[in-house]
Amino acid sequence: MNLQAPITSHRSDELTALCKAGGDPLRLNVLRALASDSFGVLELAQIFDIGQSGMSHHLKVLAQADLVATRREGNAIFYRRALPDSQRLGGRLHSALLEEVDGLALAQEVQARIAQVQQRRAATSQDFFLRVEEKFRAQQDLIAGLPQYRESLLALLDKLHFGAHTSALEVGPGDGGFLPDLARRFAHVTALDNSPTMLELARQVCEREALDNVTLHLADALGAADVQADCVVLNMVLHHFPDPAQALRQLAARVKAGGSLLVTDLCSHDQAWAREACGDLWLGFEQDDLARWATLAGLTPGDSLYVGLRNGFQIQVRHFQRAAGNTHIGTF
Repeated sequence: MNLQAPITSHRSDELTALCKAGGDPLRLNVLRALASDSFGVLELAQIFDIGQSGMSHHLKVLAQADLVATRREGNAIFYRRALPDSQRLGGRLHSALLEEVDGLALAQEVQARIAQVQQRRAATSQDFFLRVEEKFRAQQDLIAGLPQYRESLLALLDKLHFGAHTSALEVGPGDGGFLPDLARRFAHVTALDNSPTMLELARQVCEREALDNVTLHLADALGAADVQADCVVLNMVLHHFPDPAQALRQLAARVKAGGSLLVTDLCSHDQAWAREACGDLWLGFEQDDLARWATLAGLTPGDSLYVGLRNGFQIQVRHFQRAAGNTHIGTF
């Protein structure tokens, strides 16, 4: 009995920390804001209009209860919701708490400040591309160029056995390097990019390779609602969206029933120089986050491949499937 006492006390402390963390309205609202995004402490302080030290205290309480997880990006620490583990003490309580939190509605002023943060992120990314579009290939290859993941992506794509009359959509084709591979595998390929410079490079590839089944559109991938395909491809694109979870949800809606979404992106890393050198808004993604976002978007996670690079980065190549006749999209 003496040996059991410290263990029981420790387990009781874990539940107490969880209950304490969930006993404050601000902390519940923070958990709600983190449902489909991650934020730094300064961003959260702005969103909830409190001082940085006060927000840091609340985040510490949430972290001690394992309700939030952290990821360092350079000198900044970003917070995201931790996934509940039903096998752990308090796991069911954790899950129930998040379920209730997701039913809360954030105040209009909080939503407006979240939008301001995301707009600032988008402006940062757009400014980068306006300044260095002509150096795109060189900058991209600093971390992970197409040759480094092309073989793995094609292996996953060919395993899916798309029919002779199916279509593909590539979002953000960059200089068009992957379009010939898609054109050989699909009856029709559409490419969407919001950069005239990049689209011109892609046009040159189509002309050089005589890709007469590829259509290029200068358009915002999240706004051109009339484009759908059997296979939607995002190669090193998601980390440029200010709200990747919401972007994944909107892009998943472009996948036809029974079709697939293929996402190639970096696993999470801490190389902050990629923000300036490559215009990255996000330093990769946690594998669990992509799977969770895709599931909420009505997709089912499929096979995944991971490519380790000599420079220390790791690429994840992910397949997500939409069920035949599935039009349901979850709520973030």
